Amino acid sequence: MDNKIINLKKKIRGLCIKVAPKLMSKRLYKQRLNKKLNLKNPQTFNEKIQWLKLYYCPNNPLVIQCADKYLAREYIKERGYGQYLNKLIGVWDSVDEIDWDRLPEKFAIKCNHGCGYNIICDDKSKLDISEAEHKLRNWMASDYSLVNVEPHYRKIPRKIICEEYIENESGNSTLPADYKIHCFHGEPKVIGYYIERDIKMKRFFYDTNWNVMEIGKEKHEDIIEKPVCLGEMLEISRALSRDFPYVRMDYYVSNNRPIFGEFTFTPAGGRAGFFTEEGDMLLGKMLNLELVK
Repeated sequence: MDNKIINLKKKIRGLCIKVAPKLMSKRLYKQRLNKKLNLKNPQTFNEKIQWLKLYYCPNNPLVIQCADKYLAREYIKERGYGQYLNKLIGVWDSVDEIDWDRLPEKFAIKCNHGCGYNIICDDKSKLDISEAEHKLRNWMASDYSLVNVEPHYRKIPRKIICEEYIENESGNSTLPADYKIHCFHGEPKVIGYYIERDIKMKRFFYDTNWNVMEIGKEKHEDIIEKPVCLGEMLEISRALSRDFPYVRMDYYVSNNRPIFGEFTFTPAGGRAGFFTEEGDMLLGKMLNLELVK
């Protein structure tokens, strides 16, 4: 398809999302999950995330701050948990401000206003800087709120940040395992364990006692050892999630120490297709929207 036609379609889609976010949410939900979206009486996790992203998240300044990968750091410091942040190497308002020569041999550079805007560099001598700058310019020019109708991302002042590289201790991929703790009304309930994110991502789920939860479509093949610092991660999550009806808090582990990754308020934009129907309903029951309305 001609690039001009592709770009025109993207502009039309973006305009429709801005003008009619509710209608477009229903349309995209149907396309991804092949179900009708119930916003009047949401029951499943995905439906309730859809409700939150339309009516709660864009109107909550603290959600907007914590969805910002840069300003979230200030919230965490204010709450007394700054020691769990990854080391910040640099922050810039534009690509032109980056002095690549001053960056270490390994680093993670990302944009703060969306998902997937990351460059993980494990060897700077092999990095194509021109390509990296091209990606960053495109991301900085992109309105991530138009990808899955998540209007709170539109309110984030765009920046580029660079953080210290986190080694993968398992050695089976470049990226370390990701622990995603789903918190409902200030209480951690479900832990997602994501591995091989740069190869073919696998997702497994556990409760807070590290018992297997068969709520995902991928079945558990191996016994995953409980992380030594699980209690620590749960404590941090409990303290930092108390201001929100729902938030997912992501961590990495290095030398048995948790490193905070990010806050996520609307996983997969409310279109997560990796849960079973039973899992989608189970998580939905954990989120009481009556406490939000």
